[in-house]
Amino acid sequence: MQRIITIERFIIEREHEVPGATGEFSKLLTDIALASKIVWREVSKAGLVDIIGSTGKINISGDVVQKLDEFANEIFINVMQKGGHLCVMASEESGLIEIPEELAKGKYVLVFDPLDGSSNIDVNVSIGSIFGIFRRVTSGGKGTEEDILQPGRNLVAAGYVVYGSSTILVYTTGNGVHGFTLDPSIGEFLLSHENIKIPKKGDIYSVNEGYYERWDENMKKLINYLKAEDKATGRPYKLRYVGTLVADFHRTLLYGGIFMYPGDSKNPEGKLRLIYEAAPLAYVVEKAGGRASNGFQNILDIKPTNLHQKTPLFIGSEEDVNLVEKFLQGKYED
Repeated sequence: MQRIITIERFIIEREHEVPGATGEFSKLLTDIALASKIVWREVSKAGLVDIIGSTGKINISGDVVQKLDEFANEIFINVMQKGGHLCVMASEESGLIEIPEELAKGKYVLVFDPLDGSSNIDVNVSIGSIFGIFRRVTSGGKGTEEDILQPGRNLVAAGYVVYGSSTILVYTTGNGVHGFTLDPSIGEFLLSHENIKIPKKGDIYSVNEGYYERWDENMKKLINYLKAEDKATGRPYKLRYVGTLVADFHRTLLYGGIFMYPGDSKNPEGKLRLIYEAAPLAYVVEKAGGRASNGFQNILDIKPTNLHQKTPLFIGSEEDVNLVEKFLQGKYED
């Protein structure tokens, strides 16, 4: 009989492998799983209650706020701030989130996008959550913006949740990338994808080609190359694009290939947030054997200068990201 492993059991077993572990980090990961289950519960019945659609508000990042965005943001804040493991948080919806004075403070920092792709819920397309965890760099008391403005290379854990035909939580603490599928009948995340490894090279590219005319010439040459017929190099690549970062990334992680959100003439730095989206997923993909780049620099090496900094993102199989960089830097020779 196959051994059934819950995410809580998996986390505890891994904790025992770390000398001197106190359990604080394990409880933090368990709290994230709990928050994800609460968000899933509401997402799964969004069509039955009045939480779909736009609130008419604009968040700190300049995006239209969906009702589910607000709900998911509040859930993550309420669950995570009471555990005593965090000194500060930051989210795409709220920016800096201080831990209330009356609550205990810990040595970790949480950054998160509570609900990626929420505008897709009205048409029943997969959406998700993204999170990253840092150790604090300031001393004592409540955390500050300095604790959040760290390069992705400093992350100690990161992951995401896909709310789709099934709900899957994928995370890494730096030693392997593991996926857990929610069993609604028992309300538990069960280990379903152990030690995920992304293929070194794929045959799928994912990008919104509706912005083609806004791209620079090197980006256009790259797309034309991927679509050209050439059996020797395994082209053309297949195009797959959901329009939800988490869903497109999850497919890329499992099947290989490349997800791209380049800058363009209207948005030179793209639209994805470095802290809440790009860096956590870059950490995940690197621990699975892949790469993430802005076209010129590894995403994990970029030190953010503000909480809502944007970045172009090219993420996926190592060889495919290397190819993208050659094109964007004008170094590709056919």
